[in-house]
Amino acid sequence: MRWVGGIETMAQAKQRAQNKGAVARRLAAELAPHTGVLLQALFFILISAATQALAPWLVSRAIDRDIGAHDGIGLLRTMSILLGVYVIGALSQRAQTRRIGATGQHLLAVIRGKLFDQLQALPLAFFDKRPVGDLMSRLLSDVDTLNQLLSQGLTQLLGSLLGLVGILVAMLLLNVRLALVCFTIIPAMLLTTAFFAARARAAFRKTRQTVGDVTADLQEEIVGVRQAQAFNRTNVNIERFRTRNAANRDANVAAVGITSAFPPAIDVLSTLSTALVIGYGGYLVFHDRLSIGLLAAFLIYVQQFFRPVQLAASVYTLAQSALAGSERIYGILDEPRETADPPDAVALPKITGRIALENVSFAYDAAHPVLHDVSFEIAPGQTVALVGKTGAGKTTIASLIPRFYDVTGGVVRVDGHDVKQVTRASLRAQMAMVLQEPFLFTGTLAENIAYGRPAATRAEIETAARAVDAHAFIAALPTGYDTLLGEGGGTLSQGQRQLIAFARAVLADPHILILDEATANIDTRTEAIIQKALAKLLAGRTSIVIAHRLSTIRHADLILVIDAGRILERGTHDALLAANGPYADLHRRQFRDPRPA
Repeated sequence: MRWVGGIETMAQAKQRAQNKGAVARRLAAELAPHTGVLLQALFFILISAATQALAPWLVSRAIDRDIGAHDGIGLLRTMSILLGVYVIGALSQRAQTRRIGATGQHLLAVIRGKLFDQLQALPLAFFDKRPVGDLMSRLLSDVDTLNQLLSQGLTQLLGSLLGLVGILVAMLLLNVRLALVCFTIIPAMLLTTAFFAARARAAFRKTRQTVGDVTADLQEEIVGVRQAQAFNRTNVNIERFRTRNAANRDANVAAVGITSAFPPAIDVLSTLSTALVIGYGGYLVFHDRLSIGLLAAFLIYVQQFFRPVQLAASVYTLAQSALAGSERIYGILDEPRETADPPDAVALPKITGRIALENVSFAYDAAHPVLHDVSFEIAPGQTVALVGKTGAGKTTIASLIPRFYDVTGGVVRVDGHDVKQVTRASLRAQMAMVLQEPFLFTGTLAENIAYGRPAATRAEIETAARAVDAHAFIAALPTGYDTLLGEGGGTLSQGQRQLIAFARAVLADPHILILDEATANIDTRTEAIIQKALAKLLAGRTSIVIAHRLSTIRHADLILVIDAGRILERGTHDALLAANGPYADLHRRQFRDPRPA
């Protein structure tokens, strides 16, 4: 069955080639708004190419006409013209580089903006399956490969190709026979270039993949360094990183090995071509069919002929890396965004907080349903607690209400409105969520509290902090509310970070509040403080509390016991204890109560 594998390999290679072509066309389309500037750059590239072709001819003229005739004034005139040609070429080079470089930077800014906009618009399901480090690699490293191509390579590539055309034309005009002898090297040059190009393409695809793996592993291990040390996993993690780092090293070494072999191969061809020019050109000179000046010009042209090829080859290397990175960039841009609001969606008016789930089913993927026919109703101002084993579906239920995910069956209603028929912005504007692991952003403490209401005054921020008893520890900090926090909250304790998250929710003034294990990682004293603050916060608001600590939800108006995506029990704390069912069993295991006789 070896032939089957061969067919599959050919099909994959064809698909990769099609992908490369599609990516190149998309990049070209990105340049369309800059056509005017690019045409200006092309004009200067043409001038630069013309100067490359003209300079050797001026050298031949100086040798044959001026030096041969002992014409000092003529030689001075020719050299002055040659100097002017070089100056014009240098100025043209600068002008084209500046225009293409500026265009490249504009394009990169647009692509970065598109990437960020896309990441903000992608559904949460996308991030559930992607390492953050890999996404960062695409935003930074892959975009940087484009930067190298656009800021350095594109100008060199266009200049090299047009310069090559100018050199070919000049050689044919000077002496057709000698030019054709030089051109016999071109087939070998094209075959050599194709040979190395095919291998470079695969090598650079591998480097982009492996650098993404390394970045993802770095991000994960830096974030999880405390857990690694706590579980004595540092040596295992070091070995795993060494393996991935070695794979990236090997991929880059392979790519460098391929690209470094190309220039010497071109040098061999250049030397061979030079030998042909000297040999055949010398023969023509001996028989008075070619002048010494034209032979010198041809030698210069041969050197110039292979220089653009080498430049084009190095640019091709950059292009392969950039196209491989662009594939990964467009891989994100082509991801389906969060389902758009329907055309007839309306803005949700101010709500009272009534929530209803009617026969709701949900699956992250069709083969693994998570929720099965879940139905319940929460009256305005009620507190409903969801309890159950890890993975039972509690967080999924809470995530369906603000439409982080859409139901696959049934309806979720807020104040009688199907959440699919209202705009997400108006729905989420009236809700707030506090998670088990609060995320604090780089910035001041006040900015973190005001994250949901950036226009809030300092007085409003302090009022929110006082509501959850966070003001005291904030005021004790050297710079108070202006304390700068690093990523994740800096040196604040877990309890302090959670209090900031609660203050953020208070300031948002939501009609519906979702607490997802929000008191799971704080000490008993802090929990008591928060419970006292929540009693004020939840008054008049609908709240959904997901908790493993049953002590935190004993006063809930309704408790739902969830298991395997279904509601097993519902009722108040006392009623469920009296029923002696799953909730009572959970309570006994937490508080070590004896089983009733």
